[in-house]
Amino acid sequence: MVIALLVTGAKLVQVQGVEAGALSSQAEKQRITKDAIPAERGSIVDRNSTVLAFSSEARQLYANPRQLTQAFDEQHAKDPSKPTSVQHKQDIARFIAKTLPGQITEQEVLDALFKDAAFTYFGPEIDPSQANLITEKYPHIGAEYRATREYPAGNLAANVIGAANWRMDEREVQGQIGLELAMNKVLAGRNGTKVSDTAMGSNLVIPGTERELEPATPGSDVQLTLDSDLQHMVQQAVSDYAVRAGAKSASAVVLDAKTGEVYALANDKTFDPRGPWVGNLGNPAVTTPFEPGSVNKLITAAGAIEQGVIKPDTVLQVPGSIEVADRTVGDAWEHGTIGLTFTGVLGKSSNVGTLMVAQQLGEQRWYDLAKAFGLGKLTGIGLPGESAGSLLPREKWSGSSFANLPIGQGLSMTVLQMAGMYQAIANDGVRVPPRIIEAEIAPDGTRIERPRPEPVRVVSPQTAHTVKDMLRSVVQNGPGSANDGTGPAAAMPGYQVSGKTGTAQQIDPECRCYSQSKYWITFAGMVPADDPRFVVGLMLDAPSGSRESSSAAPLFNTIASFLTQRYQIPLSKEQAPLQTLQTP
Repeated sequence: MVIALLVTGAKLVQVQGVEAGALSSQAEKQRITKDAIPAERGSIVDRNSTVLAFSSEARQLYANPRQLTQAFDEQHAKDPSKPTSVQHKQDIARFIAKTLPGQITEQEVLDALFKDAAFTYFGPEIDPSQANLITEKYPHIGAEYRATREYPAGNLAANVIGAANWRMDEREVQGQIGLELAMNKVLAGRNGTKVSDTAMGSNLVIPGTERELEPATPGSDVQLTLDSDLQHMVQQAVSDYAVRAGAKSASAVVLDAKTGEVYALANDKTFDPRGPWVGNLGNPAVTTPFEPGSVNKLITAAGAIEQGVIKPDTVLQVPGSIEVADRTVGDAWEHGTIGLTFTGVLGKSSNVGTLMVAQQLGEQRWYDLAKAFGLGKLTGIGLPGESAGSLLPREKWSGSSFANLPIGQGLSMTVLQMAGMYQAIANDGVRVPPRIIEAEIAPDGTRIERPRPEPVRVVSPQTAHTVKDMLRSVVQNGPGSANDGTGPAAAMPGYQVSGKTGTAQQIDPECRCYSQSKYWITFAGMVPADDPRFVVGLMLDAPSGSRESSSAAPLFNTIASFLTQRYQIPLSKEQAPLQTLQTP
């Protein structure tokens, strides 16, 4: 007995003295539960602070079907006056269906409660107040916290904004597509930590023991340069026009002529970020390059004027076709040798005349200017999946490359890049890389402006002004058909308009040659031409079978008309003078 008492005493000294701290710590760990405090995700707003995406709380219902069956059947066995598990589950299902009308049916609840499972989630995410009504009446039904992402405008700018959803593995909302993904770190914030004491061997929290270790830091809001009202109009107009033109797809970009800010960026097909994400999740206006056709003649025009190779009123004797290396290139309409002013070469979109001038400009100077216009390079707009398009390095050109490049074939660009080229001309020769994120707004209201992109001088102000005036001829209507431009449908009463039409043959995969029936139809223009405020770039992919399939000029007119009204742009001080395109 003495020996046993000595051993016991020694063990008490060891436990209460030597190991007391370690055992106390271990016991505390066993009864303490750590949980994350979800950070509130920042909102995405447009340039006028209209909310396009925000987060809110929701609850997800769950149950333990086997435990419910066991508990209620045991109660019924002890007191037959109490309902069986079947009756109780039917009561629960009726109440939940009544509390959540239109969200879940009674049968759907029953299917969940009668599963042979230890645990199951069921029903949609619901409002916390609805969840409280259910869990207060039926404590055996649980409601788990969820953060939800709300998109009040539905599919408006969805190709840009993208989508985010609740990730069970991370226990937070995370961006999956678009800016929600690209700006996830800014929007997400940082979760906090809380602890609570729980009963031994149980997850039940002891009341009054919850405490915060580290507070959650909310995410920042992201303000875009988009105007949601304009975006809605452009999105609808592009979608409608694509249908009327029988196009596979269509895209549009509206830029501020001075700052390069993106006011609208739309594709004809999109998706609803609130529902199942199916199809059309990308953003072709920035991810899908195409051969631009005659809108690319801008490079030759700007280079030739800048280098003093030719003047706008210089008359060229333009034959019906021209030989460049092993290629013969003709115009879109049959003609013998005709006299076209250089302005007329642009206005009537003569391939032959353009190549004649391009040869005088020279390959290297043309290539250097194309790079200055931003071809073959990412714009740096910050949208996921942006394409740089393609422009073969000068050393890889073949002898016939210069038969295609000046007329917009053999290279590719996105609608965003195309609009950026014309923004440079509208902005006195200075290209400002486009941007769509205006600022980050911290939880305390501190505004962090995004750095403005470094501008690039492409041509002199004098050259930009001259080319801009020449491009007015494209929308000119007469006098006489010889002086009609290729895009008179883009003209607007009271406003000067400058722009360029484009038609580029697509590659036929069967013959690996240019198709004679499928085209990219493009238009890029600025309004008003005498003092540009906006630049609009448009692309239709393989339109066919209708009057609208031959030109995007009417779509430009629709968008530009809305721009002048919404932003109350003053009328041009004078009408654009009629220019001579073709000489007798």
